Amino acid sequence: MHTPLRESGKPLSVAALYRFTRFDNCADLRAPLLRLCREHGIRGTLLLASEGINGTIAGPREGIARVLDHIRTLPDCADLDVKLSTASTMPFHRMKVRLKREIVTMGEPGIDPRASVGTYVEPPAWNALISDPDTIVIDTRNDYEVAVGTFAGAIDPKTATFRDFPEWFRRERDKLLGSGKPVKVAMFCTGGIRCEKSTAFLKQEGVEDVYHLKGGILKYLETVPEEQSLWRGECFVFDQRVTIGHGLAEGTHTLCHACRRPVSMEDCQSPLYEAGVSCPACHAERTDEQRASYRERHRQEMLAAAQGRSHVGDAEIEQAHDCSN
Repeated sequence: MHTPLRESGKPLSVAALYRFTRFDNCADLRAPLLRLCREHGIRGTLLLASEGINGTIAGPREGIARVLDHIRTLPDCADLDVKLSTASTMPFHRMKVRLKREIVTMGEPGIDPRASVGTYVEPPAWNALISDPDTIVIDTRNDYEVAVGTFAGAIDPKTATFRDFPEWFRRERDKLLGSGKPVKVAMFCTGGIRCEKSTAFLKQEGVEDVYHLKGGILKYLETVPEEQSLWRGECFVFDQRVTIGHGLAEGTHTLCHACRRPVSMEDCQSPLYEAGVSCPACHAERTDEQRASYRERHRQEMLAAAQGRSHVGDAEIEQAHDCSN
């Protein structure tokens, strides 16, 4: 359920951010950051790890600015990567600052984007790169994200999580790269963090000619005119807006509260779709007993909404995914 629009009628600011840096004291950073967010009415999730910070937060424009100013004072965070957009309703139910081993989980030891990373490509130059026949384009996002939208001609690894990407690449490497003329490898993700880490991984695997979209899909959709765009579909985001389109306008998908996958308007017409209970993608994955439990949870959520209060199950949407910018 969405939290209503602010009483002022002003849209809320949404900041997707990350920075690879070195934090030696993550635990010490957590409490002041959480306190500042709560003081300014900010909600969302921020991840702190020894390799940096990652997350998406939403709230009043002034509050977001204060939090971003604070993060930029952290070690080597002056050049924090931030993508700003707006939301008509609060897309998060609570504020969390979590301590993690990685700010985006790949599970590969020794990957350090600060030491070795692919070549950044600004959005205006992206079309030319991915249209080059000597370039292979790889979508580093999860399968359910790719299903909503991707760049024309991009390879879908069909991975369930980012942790699966290294195994997929090693398995498909010869097929992807071939044995003839070296190809260029261009990769992209939602906000830049996964493709930045995946280019560092490819460099470690000995692939030199590697590129990634600076600012990710979000920056591309924000800056490249729709009539010039090679993007097809919408972009899944890890909050209750579910998807966004060109100009970062809110998209048309909703979220299945059973499996947390995006649901299109066409999916909603399926006999396998039941709000809060199932969608065409997950109906066969659940038992009748599970669907009965989801149905009761949904009933309780609807009752809570009618009474103007939040339901504990609302937070599950935000817990279902890490902040995979």
